Amino acid sequence: MAVFLRKLFRIGKLPSALRAEVEAEGVLFLSEYVAVTRRFRGAVPGLRSAGSIASYVGSLVLTNERVLGTLSSVPKLAGRTIDLRWDAPQTGAVKAELSETGLTLDVDLDAVDPRFSGELSLHYKEHIPADVLALLPRTSLAFDPPPEYIFRAVGVAYHP
Repeated sequence: MAVFLRKLFRIGKLPSALRAEVEAEGVLFLSEYVAVTRRFRGAVPGLRSAGSIASYVGSLVLTNERVLGTLSSVPKLAGRTIDLRWDAPQTGAVKAELSETGLTLDVDLDAVDPRFSGELSLHYKEHIPADVLALLPRTSLAFDPPPEYIFRAVGVAYHP
């Protein structure tokens, strides 16, 4: 029933502006309404948790140029959790892994922002076919996210 409601209200659908961007890049894989499990232990301004698990929904896109993951909690609004070009430097506080079980992001919050502490992980639970994975330049990624990605992932309003 939950998947039906998400689709009915279009929660987890890739916004049309982002869809146009990725289609111009050559889509290798695109999945909407993807179940995302978030695990968070730590603190960010506005939230402290000894350990929580939450379910979200989002989209996962792999193009010839980048990997893009979004999270949604309301219709027509999707925030990015990863938007990384394949040729970007592969260093940073987030370690990402693409596999046949989906995309996993592991974040060392202490390394993202001095206001943050703890750990955050997101798992996009979507089967990625082996032939798609074979087309990718890499399946292990690393990057430094902007703080707004973290606020969005833990469900706290971001105020720059």
